[in-house]
Amino acid sequence: MRVLVTGGAGFMGSFLTERLVDDGFDVVVIDNLSSGDLGRLGRVIDRVFFVKDDLKMPSRPDVFRDVDAVFHLAANPEVRVSVTEPGIHFNENVVATFNVLELARKYGVKTIVYASSSTVYGDAKVLPTPEDHPIQPISVYGAAKAAGEIMCSTYARLYGITCVILRYANVVGPRLRHGVIHDLLIKLRENPSELEVLGDGTQEKSYIYVTDAVEATVRAWKHASGGGVYVYNVGNWDTVSVRDIVGIITEVAGVRPRVTYRPATPDGRGWLGDVKRMWLSIERIVREVGWRPTVNSRDAVRLAAEALCRELGVCK
Repeated sequence: MRVLVTGGAGFMGSFLTERLVDDGFDVVVIDNLSSGDLGRLGRVIDRVFFVKDDLKMPSRPDVFRDVDAVFHLAANPEVRVSVTEPGIHFNENVVATFNVLELARKYGVKTIVYASSSTVYGDAKVLPTPEDHPIQPISVYGAAKAAGEIMCSTYARLYGITCVILRYANVVGPRLRHGVIHDLLIKLRENPSELEVLGDGTQEKSYIYVTDAVEATVRAWKHASGGGVYVYNVGNWDTVSVRDIVGIITEVAGVRPRVTYRPATPDGRGWLGDVKRMWLSIERIVREVGWRPTVNSRDAVRLAAEALCRELGVCK
């Protein structure tokens, strides 16, 4: 079976690509390398067909030919950027997704696995949040992901493509180059005695280790069949606060900085559009797919911090 991974040289995309190669699939990777890095694919680079292309303006549509499934992970993941530069997220997360769906339709791809996000729920009124909760994003990033979900679902109904929508919690692990763990470690590398934290520290969210997220992705794909739309939250049984994350990271780095919290809103968010509390219900994917996380939120953060501390040169 031939599968295509967009954003396959990115953080999660590289782990997914490795898994698919190890499982014996013929894997095509598309990445424009704006944030992707071929070094992440070092172990399998000689076993994938890599195409450098920009999905906002695809120049190699032919690579979709004879592909059975597309895992669409290519996106700009910076929620803060979406607030200050909405056009970036429209182009990189909406236009690119439309182009992927159109090429899938044109070349007869059977299945699209779409990487969505917990941010589509916005400030959820129910925690843990089930998949049937209203979609009310509070960031342009969340809105762009929601738009991708609607387009994917529409293509499924119109053209008989199977659409698997996965709403991920915060995925963390080695190779990560965005998000709170990465950002705090970069600050500690620059100044180990002072640490500024966005928000008041009470923000509380679920985290999932990258290999657990990949396992969920592959299992959900294999479970889906015969057309239609499948929507699953991919998260954890628990949450962890930013204050706890700060404690984990400073312990891993072996430093005791003076910590300053900088809330951007009256209710203590890190930035405009930041979801204060995120906790996804994973009952549906556990029940229907048989997947469950092997690492809780706190341990996922610790494992990621330990790996990134070495990768970023913070830990000596």
